[in-house]
Amino acid sequence: MARKLALVGIGKIARDQHLPAIATNPDWDLVAVVSRNAQVEGVQNFASMEKLLMAGLDIDTISLAIPPQPRFDYAASALEAGLNVMLEKPPGQTLAECHALEALARAKGVTLFATWHSRFADCVPEAKAWLASRTIKQLSITWKEDVRRWHPGQDWIFEPGGLGVFDPGINALSILTEILPYAVHLNAADLEFPSNRDTPIAANLSFTGPNAGKFSAEFDWLQEGPQTWDIDVETDDGVLKLSNGGATLHINDNLVKQGADQEYANLYARMAELVTTSAIDMDLSPMVHVSDAFTLGRRKVVEAFEF
Repeated sequence: MARKLALVGIGKIARDQHLPAIATNPDWDLVAVVSRNAQVEGVQNFASMEKLLMAGLDIDTISLAIPPQPRFDYAASALEAGLNVMLEKPPGQTLAECHALEALARAKGVTLFATWHSRFADCVPEAKAWLASRTIKQLSITWKEDVRRWHPGQDWIFEPGGLGVFDPGINALSILTEILPYAVHLNAADLEFPSNRDTPIAANLSFTGPNAGKFSAEFDWLQEGPQTWDIDVETDDGVLKLSNGGATLHINDNLVKQGADQEYANLYARMAELVTTSAIDMDLSPMVHVSDAFTLGRRKVVEAFEF
């Protein structure tokens, strides 16, 4: 029997990804949405989380597709009500918020899922398996996209807690922390802040890892035209390239797999698995790298940014 679900936040990511993924998954029955400004036909619509919870609907799971700044209060109220919670990335503004939510979920005996949609790209498992038995000499991430295309007019993303260029960059870091056979940690960062914004628009990162390997990442939010979401890995036994955000895999310049866009479908399938046993999946390793970047980052003020 399908579990009854409420989706909170009906913005671009909800319409582009969440709603289609829910609609095609027989494990989920969308019965309600929460949005201050939008509605979805065929389900009950609420203007606030408080009104949804007061309605007493027969739901057991909440999926939060809202900006990170208000997410803690929404998630905490759902967990307090004994509901399972699925968190859009990043799972919170801070690591402390995420730890508090996990503790609350454990106390309530419900599921909490910090989703990293890029980890569920089609070629990530194959890349992880191939790297498991090889020594990495060098890894470079190039993640460059156009903020005006993907987040048009969304000023919240440049406000404290919005992460700036790390909102897409954390997708790359979620793949990095999934495919590496060991942990690395950040040792330096250069962050470029527009003169009129509170979060960075570009970043360059370097990491320390074993075997004298070199690990780096370059994030840029001003790239027009074709977008770049690549991870290049040189090993002792060939070269691997993940592109298109993890949907395409080349090894030694040979195409191994051209995947489909199934990230959010895979997320909702994973959430269905978790709720059957009230399990918790709260890996915060991508967010640790972002937190470290803000701690270690050298700040450079650059030209003002306007949408």
